[in-house]
Amino acid sequence: MRGKSIFMEPFYFKSYDRVIGVARDLPELEKELARLSREDPACVEYHLKEGHIVAWLNYIGERGLAEILRGVSSPREALSRISEFRAIPRRERNRRQKTRKASI
Repeated sequence: MRGKSIFMEPFYFKSYDRVIGVARDLPELEKELARLSREDPACVEYHLKEGHIVAWLNYIGERGLAEILRGVSSPREALSRISEFRAIPRRERNRRQKTRKASI
C-alpha cells in the first residue's frame, strides 16, 4: 500500500476523565512517560499496572517492547526498559523476535 498511511490510534494518558498526555509512537511514549513520571506518577503507575501501555504497544506492532514491559508497574523501571530497548537497532530487535517465535 505505497502512498497510503495507516492511522493508528494514539495512547492517551488519562487522569480520571482528563487527557493529560498523548503518545503517537515510541519516542513520544518515552517522552510522555518521563514527563508524567514527574508530574503525575500515579497516572503512569495506573496505566502500567492495568496493562494499558502493553496493550497499546501490541496494537502498534511493538510486541517485543510490550513483552519487556509486561508486569512492570514502576515508571522508573518502564523508562529504563524503554531506553534500553530503543538502543537496540531495529534489525536486531526484529531478528530476536523472529528467533523467539521460531523457538515457541
